[in-house]
Amino acid sequence: MKIAVLAGDGIGPEIVAEALKVLSVFQREGVDMELESALVGGAAVDAVGDPLPATTLHQCEVADAVLFGAIGGPQYDTLPRHQRPERGLLRLRKALDLFANLRPAQVFPELAAASTLRPEVVSGLDILIIRELTGDIYFGEPRGIRTNAAGEREGFNTMVYAESEIRRVAHWGFQAAQRRQKRLCSVDKMNVLESTQLWRDVVTEVAVEYPDVVLSHMLVDNAAMQLVRNPRQFDVIVTGNIFGDILSDEASMLTGSIGMLPSASLNARGQGLYEPIHGSAPDIAGQGKANPLAQILSVAMMFRYSLERPDLADRIEAAVRQVLAQGLRTADIAQAGEAVVSTSVMGDAVVAVLQRG
Repeated sequence: MKIAVLAGDGIGPEIVAEALKVLSVFQREGVDMELESALVGGAAVDAVGDPLPATTLHQCEVADAVLFGAIGGPQYDTLPRHQRPERGLLRLRKALDLFANLRPAQVFPELAAASTLRPEVVSGLDILIIRELTGDIYFGEPRGIRTNAAGEREGFNTMVYAESEIRRVAHWGFQAAQRRQKRLCSVDKMNVLESTQLWRDVVTEVAVEYPDVVLSHMLVDNAAMQLVRNPRQFDVIVTGNIFGDILSDEASMLTGSIGMLPSASLNARGQGLYEPIHGSAPDIAGQGKANPLAQILSVAMMFRYSLERPDLADRIEAAVRQVLAQGLRTADIAQAGEAVVSTSVMGDAVVAVLQRG
């Protein structure tokens, strides 16, 4: 198993370090893994002036999976757009054709009270959001900032989807639903946007191939409301890039903390990039305050989806549940009166459970 390790910026190196502790447990047990680290994001800009150096891209291309931390920081906000850390991640997703982004939002019983919603609303929540990742307004052309005929600056972007892009991610959504509760909700804005009218049309066409899955459609503004009104009505949600970006962050807060949510970004070959959905959190970087569990759960997703070791994925997820049951909390998931542990202590606790078998 060849794994490219891209720690990135901010809290990225801290949480990736805890994920590497987990991988070391399996290496000592004889699981054959080759880990190779590379620069990305702001760290790469500082070193070579490029947020995705050619050497990093090559390492990712030949790897079975990419373990990714976080990128960015306020010190890079004034750089030319092509040098900003986020552009490196977007280029990487495009280069590897990582079109299907899987973001589970699950409420652990011990953290139901940490949600900003009432426990009875979120208890038992288990949603999978599948976000199309390489199209939509983030990649559409033309784009830019120009001066219009009135002499005023205006920004413009293009929201565009090809039928093939919609079709392939729709298949991912239906197949995921088949493995769960057989319910798929497709989210669009077809009453206003022609590109998402096509989205709805294509998803409806694909549904014919999955008669065992119940398909529903929902406008994105209603979906945002329903996620906080009655989130347990959802099983699998499939949607476009910009809507998925927003809805999955909203769903993360249902779970108690964005620090608990992993993600997988996959291509047609099963190669994937695995990362927590939170950002680089520069305000707490280097202080041992970051929650490493989303990064560790991303390792579990890596074993499940790219490395074909679901048994190891199950062990990691069980270990996370156990440390939460033991009462360990980082600051983001701690309630009033609960003791707070550091990033490394939380990681060590997961490792200890894994080592006990």
